[in-house]
Amino acid sequence: MADRRLQVFYTVAKQLSFTKAADILYMTQPAVTFQVKQLEEHFNTRLFERSHGKISLTLAGDLVLGYAERILALTGEMEARVGELTGQVTGPLMIGASTTIAEYQLPRILGEFKERFPQVQAQLTVANSETIAAKVADHALDVGLIEAPSHNPHLTTLACCEDELVMICAPNNALAGRGSVGPREIAEQPYVSREHGSGTREVVDGFFRDNGVNPDDLHIEMELGSREAIKGAVEAGLGVAIMSASTVTKEIQLGTLVAVPLSPRLTRELSMVYAPEKFRSKLLDAFISFVESKFQQCNLDVIPLKRSAKGRNR
Repeated sequence: MADRRLQVFYTVAKQLSFTKAADILYMTQPAVTFQVKQLEEHFNTRLFERSHGKISLTLAGDLVLGYAERILALTGEMEARVGELTGQVTGPLMIGASTTIAEYQLPRILGEFKERFPQVQAQLTVANSETIAAKVADHALDVGLIEAPSHNPHLTTLACCEDELVMICAPNNALAGRGSVGPREIAEQPYVSREHGSGTREVVDGFFRDNGVNPDDLHIEMELGSREAIKGAVEAGLGVAIMSASTVTKEIQLGTLVAVPLSPRLTRELSMVYAPEKFRSKLLDAFISFVESKFQQCNLDVIPLKRSAKGRNR
């Protein structure tokens, strides 16, 4: 219901990319550029500086962004409240997801959710777990799906399921033929790690500490923020890594990587987080229930948990 130009401007401003905004909005890049140009003509001033293939907000653009956030938020809340009166689930939904969940678990869930609730305008932000939790706490996102429990005291955490992590290595690695491998054996190998702030990094560091290995003593060859980059480095023989078993299914089938179970076994909770004081629309409740039900189905490479509200207000 809000001015389409404002919605397009807001998305471009948040992404600082016309291309990314076009992908999120399911528009062509020229159409996005046209909408922004119309808004600039309306205000008779430039909202973005364009230089060397990059864009940034002008002072006017930064001012408009502040108002746009408030206008779109109020519009979304209004539509949700009216929708509740008519029994409809409709309106914008700002979703955040950690990189692993966004790539491997969420696409199918979002597709089915859109089929069931076609009037919902879902927008997805992808970042590491720490960043997603912070954005939810700041109300920049309605809900987040992360790979480790949030320690933010302003968030409610709902544990959805458990995900098993394994050690991965190249087929010619000395550990490739093992039935299982322990943290001390991994500590003797060159190691490829996720970056700080990653939910996987937090869980894996805790695994080493709990088993008498200081994470600072690992022979870390590199820290990478992409699962694909980590898998590529491990395939090249640069070290071993610990990753979700669900993210290496294809490589194991192709024989480019070997997955070895950890001993003791390592699992982590995949969780949803939201701000407890945030207006709980019928839309948000519908999404939370839908995601929980999908994770409870065994067609995902995760272990379903009973419905719980762990870490409430922690």
